[in-house]
Amino acid sequence: MKQLLLDLQNGEVCIEDVPLPVLKNGVMVETAYSLISAGTEGALLSLAGKSLLGKARERPDLANKVIAKMKTDGVLTGYQQAMSRLAKPEPLGYSCAGIVTQTNVSDFSIGDRVACAGAGYANHAEMNYIPKNLCIRVPDSVSLRDASFTTVGAIAMQGVRNARVQVGDATVVIGLGLIGLLTVQILKAAGCRVFAIDVDQKKIALATDLGADVATNYDNLTGKMEAFSPFGADAVIITAATKSNGPVELAGDLVRQQGRVVAVGMVGMELPREKYYDKEAEFVVSRSYGPGRYDRQYEEKGIDYPIAIRWTERRNMESFLGLLAEGKITLDRLITHEFSGDDAVSAYDLIEKRREPFIGVVLRYDGDSERKSASVVHIAQGAEKKAPAEGVVRLGCIGAGIQALSALFPHFSKLPVQLTGLATATGLSGTSVAKKYGFEYCTTDYREILQDEKTDAVIISTRNDLHAEMAIEAMRAGKRVFVEKPLATTMEDLEKVASVWKECGGQLQVGFNRRYSPLTMQLTEFFKERSSPMVIHYRVNAGPIPPDLWVNDAEQGGGMLISECCHFIDYILCLSGARPIEVYAKSVLPGGSINRFSNLQIVISLDDGSIGTITYTTLGDKAYSKEQVEVFCDGSVGVLTDFRELRLVRDGKEKKTKRWLSQDKGFFEELERFVSGERDDVLPSLFSTMLTFKAWESVEKGVSIPVGLNEPGMTAIERETGI
Repeated sequence: MKQLLLDLQNGEVCIEDVPLPVLKNGVMVETAYSLISAGTEGALLSLAGKSLLGKARERPDLANKVIAKMKTDGVLTGYQQAMSRLAKPEPLGYSCAGIVTQTNVSDFSIGDRVACAGAGYANHAEMNYIPKNLCIRVPDSVSLRDASFTTVGAIAMQGVRNARVQVGDATVVIGLGLIGLLTVQILKAAGCRVFAIDVDQKKIALATDLGADVATNYDNLTGKMEAFSPFGADAVIITAATKSNGPVELAGDLVRQQGRVVAVGMVGMELPREKYYDKEAEFVVSRSYGPGRYDRQYEEKGIDYPIAIRWTERRNMESFLGLLAEGKITLDRLITHEFSGDDAVSAYDLIEKRREPFIGVVLRYDGDSERKSASVVHIAQGAEKKAPAEGVVRLGCIGAGIQALSALFPHFSKLPVQLTGLATATGLSGTSVAKKYGFEYCTTDYREILQDEKTDAVIISTRNDLHAEMAIEAMRAGKRVFVEKPLATTMEDLEKVASVWKECGGQLQVGFNRRYSPLTMQLTEFFKERSSPMVIHYRVNAGPIPPDLWVNDAEQGGGMLISECCHFIDYILCLSGARPIEVYAKSVLPGGSINRFSNLQIVISLDDGSIGTITYTTLGDKAYSKEQVEVFCDGSVGVLTDFRELRLVRDGKEKKTKRWLSQDKGFFEELERFVSGERDDVLPSLFSTMLTFKAWESVEKGVSIPVGLNEPGMTAIERETGI
């Protein structure tokens, strides 16, 4: 299918062939029309078109994160991670309408006419997967072209709701772009009197035609406002888009005593305190299209809010469509341009260069049905690919997220591999990534890769909850398997993986990269001839982690204990070469934004008498070093900091190794090991994963948890997993 994408590195807009997205919890929609949001999308185009320095000036918050990363991880590492994020193309669009072609929810049937919302979902694409709470049926009397305005209409609707207007209220709308003109009509439908303001005379005239009681420019506003409402406006809604603080100051002048000002557009917000204080006026920032926005439970999982939260984003969408059906909102005068989807680049050229006035710009889709339904897109190669030479591994990859793009894929050119297929969940980045690294095809159906006889081995780098299932399928398909950590997010899934591994006997390697780092090799070699137990402390200062990040989702990520601490447990087992016999974990008490399973200490007792302690916290400052390992044994000390600096101390002498530009966490070395076909002992990886579940159990019960009975001839993992 065709989809419109934005290159974040240079600001170029292009139309790409991408695989059909995967149907999850919602519907598949064949797009008829999509609406370009000139304000939001134009701002994104402007940002993408700037130089790196320009991007940093525009978004200093993101630039500061990159600088902090460079300080802790090295300049080169920080730069590479920032560039890997920019390398992923950005989908454009968030408001469309079309016909349901597939569904796995009871709310919709095939053939339903629907309006769709959501960045990353309601894209400018021939086909879109839409979660059920971001989709609403279109009344028969409303055209799909008009229905494509529903998301933007819901934004205007939410702004009006935040204004808490009543019948007869005197209202002001500042800024008569698309959302402003929709707001004028919604306010009139609500029985309000409307005073509309803009600098564009044509938009002023249009606002009058659409029902505004007064529409004017900025000349003599005080006199015009006094004639309209002597006491001022009950509510002022700012729909302008400008960095200027002018609209906020003007709103303070126009609002009445104890009135309300609502900011819908992106405007400067340095509130003039005296103006608002003297009137005891209320200032509200309207958040997109209603409650549910940015809530993963609502948007991704389809869990609705109770009716007490009356106007969710979906209900706002429904309400807007109702006003369209009743004829209380008209869009014909607002639609200034209509382009074919195949000519979408011209539409963005119009918006970016402002070649002529525009308000509503829609894209119309008339694509080939066979092309739309394709789940595999073959990549044109510059030269015909030859059969792989001896020792070259034909490699397929499942997942192309930030981890894969920054830590794994850049090493492929240095390895004896021939890349076959790339599978991604949305197909969004599949085509561009496949082209960049030289994959033969991309797909949204990972089973295409597992069934591909030309593929010898697969790398699985998806969200955590899919790792176990995909690893099992890949092993049964006879593939050599590299799976990112964690190997599983539940003990039940770990048992299944272990059982299938034993049954199939193939190569299974888990992405515990730190054990392969050259600095780890030095540290291990330093203590190679030890004669006493080790005391190991692994401190992780993760820094603040957003609570709504997918990793913290109990189903998809398993939380930081499952997702990240397995790394550090594995490292302790690697350094000691011993096997665990008991684990005890204690967490901080949860409260506010503090997650108990992201702030804890884990103590692991090992069968050679060694002890490993992990301190993991999100309560520190990311500017401080993230990871530090301290090892004490045989009168010697080893200290490894952020995989950039290693200090080895023995007999009063210190040897220091320092990497100045970047970390080396062993990503290349782990891939080199996997491609070589040399098999690691899988048991340590099974142990490490199992210990995260035991640590969780220890936190819950407040006691030490034995790992196994250590009966002769039976390892703990054999007892725990039944191998």
